[in-house]
Amino acid sequence: MLISRRSILSIVGATGLMPGVAWADSGTATPLTETERSIGSPNAPVTVEEFFSLTCPHCGEFATVTMPKVKANFVDTGKVRFIYHDFPLDQVALKAAQVSRYLPVAEYYPFIEALFASQSDWAFQQGEDYHARIFKYAALAGMDQATYDTAWNDTALGQWILNGQQEAEQVDKIDATPTFIINGQKHPGAMDYDTFAGLLTKAGG
Repeated sequence: MLISRRSILSIVGATGLMPGVAWADSGTATPLTETERSIGSPNAPVTVEEFFSLTCPHCGEFATVTMPKVKANFVDTGKVRFIYHDFPLDQVALKAAQVSRYLPVAEYYPFIEALFASQSDWAFQQGEDYHARIFKYAALAGMDQATYDTAWNDTALGQWILNGQQEAEQVDKIDATPTFIINGQKHPGAMDYDTFAGLLTKAGG
């Protein structure tokens, strides 16, 4: 199961970097918010790249039903490394992705898993104040209001996410979420554990 991209997102004027953003390396111009987010050993024989949207229910299904067993049996045992790529399907997903990248790197995976597990609370409510609703989860993860507002309004980060999405569309032909690239082979759709585990084992995991 998967969801096709349903809107072309736009962001106004990415101009300069927001104050208070940590840097990945003092000798580079890459803020920490724009560095890779991954779990698992860098030396794992299998690398999975997941393209996902935080407002995609099928991504949520994979994250809450399939991924816990994948993590326990493949990631935590050193067989598989997961690299996460934001592919927001709407403006709410984009803002949530920006916020997630302002958390400490070690808190990224637990936070997006928490958002996936609570999609019905924050992602699909008619007339919802998404800014306030998502902050509830960011605060539980330890983010203060000032940092949250900076993340929400970081148009440079938003544009970076959209640029990555456009590159994924053009280079890897990603047009739906979730989509997985397992050791270079593309597999679209939220799979059950047995199907996904079979692909990982076949790839050498």
